[in-house]
Amino acid sequence: MTQAQKIGQFFFPAVFINDTEENIIETERLIREYNIGGLTFFHSRASAATNYESKKTVEHNDHSYERLKELVVRFQKCATTPLLMCIDAEWGLAMRVEKTPQYPYAITLGALPESEINLVYEVGKQIGLDLKAAGIHYNLAPLADINNNPNNPVIGYRSFGENKEKVARFALEYLRGMNDVGVLGCLKHFPGHGNTNVDSHLGLPVLEETLEELLENELFPFIKGIEQNVDSIMIGHLAVPALNDGKNTSATLSKPIIENLLRKQLGYDGLVISDALNMRSVSSLYYKKGQLEWEAFNAGNDVLCFAENVAEGIQEILKNALPERIEASFNRLMKCKQKADIITGITKPEGNLNFETATVLNRKIAENSITKIKNNQNSVLIFEAKNDEKLAKVSLFKNTENVFFKTLTDLLPSPEFALETVDENSILKLEKDLADFDVLLISLFVPKAKPFNNFDIDDAILAFLGKLFTTKKCVLYVFGNPYVLQVIPNLDKAEGVIQVYQDFKEFQEIAANQLLKNSECKGILPVEIEGF
Repeated sequence: MTQAQKIGQFFFPAVFINDTEENIIETERLIREYNIGGLTFFHSRASAATNYESKKTVEHNDHSYERLKELVVRFQKCATTPLLMCIDAEWGLAMRVEKTPQYPYAITLGALPESEINLVYEVGKQIGLDLKAAGIHYNLAPLADINNNPNNPVIGYRSFGENKEKVARFALEYLRGMNDVGVLGCLKHFPGHGNTNVDSHLGLPVLEETLEELLENELFPFIKGIEQNVDSIMIGHLAVPALNDGKNTSATLSKPIIENLLRKQLGYDGLVISDALNMRSVSSLYYKKGQLEWEAFNAGNDVLCFAENVAEGIQEILKNALPERIEASFNRLMKCKQKADIITGITKPEGNLNFETATVLNRKIAENSITKIKNNQNSVLIFEAKNDEKLAKVSLFKNTENVFFKTLTDLLPSPEFALETVDENSILKLEKDLADFDVLLISLFVPKAKPFNNFDIDDAILAFLGKLFTTKKCVLYVFGNPYVLQVIPNLDKAEGVIQVYQDFKEFQEIAANQLLKNSECKGILPVEIEGF
């Protein structure tokens, strides 16, 4: 290859599964003309990864998976050097693609006891097999971020928790599962995005920790990954002034953070990939096209994810980079392509999605992750109330046909009520309906996984719950992010609280069986919740 062709390998622009033919043809042109090294797949231009303010409506397409496979084959046919196809699939292809297996969030896996770490390996393995079935050999996952800030707007549920040893072990086990089926992984977001309160899609988070503090906590999982020769490490868009001469420069553009800390001090010589260069924290820094791509490469990134200026970026790097630096990055990328067996091996989709295996695995995770937050003999209380005809079930944000209630119906019949939409009249009516009941079994299906606007739980619902806990005997099952526990008023007054993490069918069934059998909750809360 010429130097320009080698530099082309560093570019992994975004492609959209649901896009126009015109844009697809343009991607084919980039592949042919610039010898780009890979592609980063997203659902559509309206999806969360590019539509930060959610002003565009995402149009769902039940055929996205088939479309993805077709595009993989089509793009590979254009490539002189096989493309390394990548995607964010932290909880499976379902993160980006409809009608594909979905696995639990990392925070749910973080609730598993250490004795069940094999389930984390199995999740990594199954996600790897699903990706290979689509023709993708590089998953931009898992997170090695330690989530020690409950108000973190972008990490939270995507992290394995706040225990650095557990985060490290679980992240590496997930990665090992993928590697064992021939899929590359990536620890992200170096040097640690957990203790931030700004979404780097929208602005630049700043970490105020010293190097000593980072080495003690945030950097720990990355150090363990470096010891295991992880495939790649993604640099986060966050500033660490203590590592950058007091400047608020994004780590992705910081030579002191990548070259000095990651390469020299920590001894990592594997592939370094930037976080998406379209993110607002960096995308508007430079007026000249190609300048951002050069600055990111010059800082130490080998792969430029979601690079938007391919032609200009190649020219800037060609003009400014030393030949030995180009060769070093090129060799790291080719080593990864060889490991994924796409240089001389298979680049097209192979295998099939296995929904049955995903269901079995999700059930096992549910059985071992459901966590008792507070339990004053929940089952005894509920069944005694049923016998006295004083029990009612209340579902928030799902109707009474939810799997949790339906699983309980035969052995625990009672009047059922639901509040799906919030308005003053519906809450007043429900309060009136519940007046004659002493004991309430409440299922809260948390609307959103991110903490913005109290997880999208209306203030009126929170006030309603707080009132119920002080006037009735309540047992609460929470299907969603455990951080929601700290925004619910008077939760300490509830008789029982069970954390279920996901609203999957399997999790609802297992939660119902736990109540019916009064069985042990094996899960461990992966993050600290004030008051519990």
